[in-house]
Amino acid sequence: MSDEQIKLFQKLWDIANILRGKMDASEFKNYILGFIFYKFLSLKLETYLNEQLQNDGVTYQEAYTDVSIREDLKEEALTTLGYFIEPEFLFSSILVLAAQKEDILATLEKALKNIEDSTLGSESADDFDGLFGDVDLTSKKLGSSEAERNRAISEVLLKLDEISFDVDSAHIDILGDAYEYLIGEFASSAGKKAGEFYTPQQVSKILASIVTLGRPNIKTVYDPCCGSGSLLLRVKKQLEQIRGKGETSDLGVHFSGQELTATTYNLGRMNMLLHGVKYSDFDIVQGDTLENPQHLEKKFDAVVANPPFSANWNADSLKLDDERFSAYGRLAPKTKADFAFVQHMIHHLSESGTMAVVLPHGVLFRGASELAIRQFLIEERNYLDAVIGLPSNLFYGTSIPTAILVFKKCRENPTDILFIDASKEFEKRKTQNFLTDTHIAKILATYENREQIEKYSYVASLEEIRENEYNLNIPRYVDTFEAEEEIDIGGVALELKVLDVSEKSIDEKILKFCKELGIEMP
Repeated sequence: MSDEQIKLFQKLWDIANILRGKMDASEFKNYILGFIFYKFLSLKLETYLNEQLQNDGVTYQEAYTDVSIREDLKEEALTTLGYFIEPEFLFSSILVLAAQKEDILATLEKALKNIEDSTLGSESADDFDGLFGDVDLTSKKLGSSEAERNRAISEVLLKLDEISFDVDSAHIDILGDAYEYLIGEFASSAGKKAGEFYTPQQVSKILASIVTLGRPNIKTVYDPCCGSGSLLLRVKKQLEQIRGKGETSDLGVHFSGQELTATTYNLGRMNMLLHGVKYSDFDIVQGDTLENPQHLEKKFDAVVANPPFSANWNADSLKLDDERFSAYGRLAPKTKADFAFVQHMIHHLSESGTMAVVLPHGVLFRGASELAIRQFLIEERNYLDAVIGLPSNLFYGTSIPTAILVFKKCRENPTDILFIDASKEFEKRKTQNFLTDTHIAKILATYENREQIEKYSYVASLEEIRENEYNLNIPRYVDTFEAEEEIDIGGVALELKVLDVSEKSIDEKILKFCKELGIEMP
């Protein structure tokens, strides 16, 4: 991490703390992340149009005064960037009002709304619709009066103005990483509520590395529970690293995702755009993935997910007619949707694709319908490639241990399944456990080389899996038992004899003293 990144992270978090006393992290994140994104969109548009007008010797704001070219400017921005902002609604224009201590709330609210409205009828409309819906400038939590709310928001915007945002391609990753850092900090501060939409970066790195391993030409990536988009973006970064520098501007990769929660859905779209993913290169939609899937006809080269652990779902028997579930003959329990997400993801996995999903350990050994689904995946389809046990307490809001399950429809090693027990190797940081780069590298090397390491990994034949009745509990395959030190029975017996002799000698001395004193032996 560079000094530039560290300084930017700290400045942004300091600004976030302005609202900390007014509301909890799960609420004020909407304002801070929304305003950062608003500044980013303003600067990006102004920078782009200034560059287009450079040969004419005028700036965007100057050119906009010419009524005859306004529509051309808007069309150019919509085609390339996907949105448009009139000069009076730019971040810089709002700042002028804030610096003069004027009321900015009405103008700011109109500015955010106009960004969304500018896309109506264009290809980017879905990506910007309701994007700032969670930035409620009338909330009493910002202040009991309009004047108090105005002061609070003005202070945040003025502080943001003190931070230089570079929106060119060379610096976009720094700003994007800072945004991702803030999302992680909000998740840490807010606990479970925020943790629902955030996968720790070290876990994301493992998933992204696995699905891209040996596959630099991936064209499509999917996350059915995409949250803030961190997993999709981690795959993007992994592909950039694999392909080398110079590929970041146009990867030729399309990212798809679905998210249930409206607030997190908004955050995911912001996050994609802020990381330089063009509006036409991603398709993130809102809705219940299991009940109302939005990408049913599509297959993907890479599928990643961190679904909500053991969630409730509508396990209606009619779903056995759903092509995602019908072949299995059984549905996941209504109080544990883990395997329903697995079945959904496998439906979307291309024949040559790789899928990696984080799940609670219960999916490895629970019986009834989950056992039937496990058996089908292993025996009938032979899709399961690896099981990787992770340490407990990695995720915000839950301390349970988790496992990564890797699936492939065309496996390079169809006669066995790799088990890795990485649960004992982690670093303790405050109240969370953390995987360092060394821990991650060991997991990935073990997976790639498919090697057996004593007390760490084991390659189990399918016959062994059958003998264990499709129970995938990791200790059945990776023996991490530490034998106790061997006891020298003869030595212990000798010590006991010595103690017995010593005890008799002491008793004789005590008896002698008692006789001299004329008292009974105790």
